[in-house]
Amino acid sequence: MDWGLLLSSYGSVLTDINVILMTFLGAAGGVIIGAIPGLTATMGVALLVPFSFGMDLIPSIGLLLGVYCGGMYGGSISAILLHTPGTPSAAATVLDGWPMTQKGEAPRALAVAMFASFCGGMIGALCMTFLSPLIAQAALAFGPSEMFMLAVFGLSVIISISGKSIVKGLIAAFFGLIICTFGMDKTSGYIRFIPTNAHFLYEGIPFIPALIGLFAIAEVFSSLEGIARGEKSSAGAVNVKVDRVLPSFKDIKLIAKNVIMGGFIGTFIGAIPGAGGDISAFVSYGVSKSTSKHPEEFGKGTPEGVAAAESANNGCSGGAMIPLLSLGIPGDSVTAILIGAFVMNGITPGPMMYVEKLDIVYAVFAALLLANLCMLIVGCLGIRGFVKLITIDKKILLPSIMIVSLVGAYTINQNIQDVGLAIVFGIIGYLFNKHEIPLSPILLTLILGPMAESNLRRYVQIADGNAISMFTRPITIIFAVLAIISLIYSVYLNKKANKKEETPAEA
Repeated sequence: MDWGLLLSSYGSVLTDINVILMTFLGAAGGVIIGAIPGLTATMGVALLVPFSFGMDLIPSIGLLLGVYCGGMYGGSISAILLHTPGTPSAAATVLDGWPMTQKGEAPRALAVAMFASFCGGMIGALCMTFLSPLIAQAALAFGPSEMFMLAVFGLSVIISISGKSIVKGLIAAFFGLIICTFGMDKTSGYIRFIPTNAHFLYEGIPFIPALIGLFAIAEVFSSLEGIARGEKSSAGAVNVKVDRVLPSFKDIKLIAKNVIMGGFIGTFIGAIPGAGGDISAFVSYGVSKSTSKHPEEFGKGTPEGVAAAESANNGCSGGAMIPLLSLGIPGDSVTAILIGAFVMNGITPGPMMYVEKLDIVYAVFAALLLANLCMLIVGCLGIRGFVKLITIDKKILLPSIMIVSLVGAYTINQNIQDVGLAIVFGIIGYLFNKHEIPLSPILLTLILGPMAESNLRRYVQIADGNAISMFTRPITIIFAVLAIISLIYSVYLNKKANKKEETPAEA
């Protein structure tokens, strides 16, 4: 590593007012985009790529990375305040973020999410700076069998996010796995379980409309039912006083382990092409719950759960950049779009960048670091405004959420059928909530189910039908063992938590 060039590159980026301004604007726009359900960071970056044409490379990359980091954090705002993940990567944040809001701790949850997002992003940026060649080589070792077992390991988190009843959690997961099979079989091209004229379902159940329906629209239906029963339509009883924009020292001490662990998990999973922030957030959440001294508090509104999810999905930003710069392979959908920004400036990402364009590589490292700093500043400036959302009268807030949700469901594919699909999933989510069946396992299976199926079938084809041979590969064995341990330990923790709750009730 050329330390002199690294320091000079960091210095030139961090003192360039043009780069700072564009990165800050990108972060502010990303936070807004991420907070609106359906408008993902990927969409924000894609929309701004044409606007970056004609700009110098580093200011344009700073703008796009600002949107990337801001969008990843922005999804937590609606997840915490409205029970509606703004982005898929914020789906795990709902598990503890929304219960904290219900307890009157929305400002605390937002502060923890912002701090964890910043720290996770910084861990990812630093790992990208100093470990990118090493991590890139490790990511190359992931073939179909490793990706399948990574998905299985991710699915082992289902028990951890099932709440009190493992059975109900498994019912939700089974439902999610069933609807994952809808659409065109990606191996054979056979149309499964849908009418042949339902072209909008050929690619399977669209994830964003399903997410919006299960959380946003289902919550609207539940709230409308409460209003019909005569419950208060105002959130005035909720404590929304913002004493601080950053977590207290006590909270930082509480979440430190989760933040560090989540940052490294997010960086590693983000470096695996095809994985992403949504997967890493659930994996980090499950690992944090399994290693916690009080796992029974997860899912009831603990800052540790919010920190674990947010640090992991933001750590992914640095992780996803590693294969892009080192190998020319995008780590996720956002970095796939970023390739276009590089190519527009006459630069092809890949190994030769470290030989011919090392100064640009180091400048990109600095731009990602700056993007996370700008995201923190935007979050600190906006947190007092964010919490005012929950003070709005529900008679005004609920129609607004419904409109934004339906627009978000339409925008992702510009397909009116997606709006109907979101409403259908809203009804399903409402019914599941009525019977206390958790919704998070459905989302987890919608994310990991297709990944598991496609990689298993791909490996079986490669191995001439001998699926057992995957267990001769070391990484596959490691993930299989981790999945088994996670399942057994999660069942144990679930039973232990239920016993703790039953004992005071009996007394």
